[in-house]
Amino acid sequence: MKKKILFILSLFSGIIISQAQTTGNYNLKAGLVFQKTQYLYFENGIGIDYSSEKLLDQKLHLKFTYLSSRLGSAIETNAIPQDNFLLGADWRFLHTKDLQIMAGINAGYFHASYGNAALDVLPASSVLLSAEAGLVYNFKIPLSATLSAGYNFISGNGVNVPGSLFPVFYKLGIYYTLPM
Repeated sequence: MKKKILFILSLFSGIIISQAQTTGNYNLKAGLVFQKTQYLYFENGIGIDYSSEKLLDQKLHLKFTYLSSRLGSAIETNAIPQDNFLLGADWRFLHTKDLQIMAGINAGYFHASYGNAALDVLPASSVLLSAEAGLVYNFKIPLSATLSAGYNFISGNGVNVPGSLFPVFYKLGIYYTLPM
């Protein structure tokens, strides 16, 4: 699993670096992401948001997000430690305004660590595919906030998809714009 994660991170980093080298006008944001799955866990983590003029005049944003219940509900509790690795693309409406509307898709990998050999018969991982929509506000300082809701098209049934992968989620992201 660690090799897959490193491969995805290096691939995404390579795309961003190659884009940044070909254009001087790009935005790279990094920050904290807080997700609440409806009726289940808080999953927190980090996110990266990249856009450039070459990506449809900064209307298209590429994203990487890592979320984990290990940084949320599973801290000091018996909640199932689970990790989400997501790559996504968002389209920004009103992209020149401070308040923007966003809609996008995400794909990735989900893994739950049950921590009990008796539970090894349960499915522990799944691919992720979700749609997300919300609002983005760009402050006058180099900060932005994203508030969104999303739907996982692949959700848990406990038979072939982990039962803790619920369909509806809500997300808050606080991003710092890195200097160019």
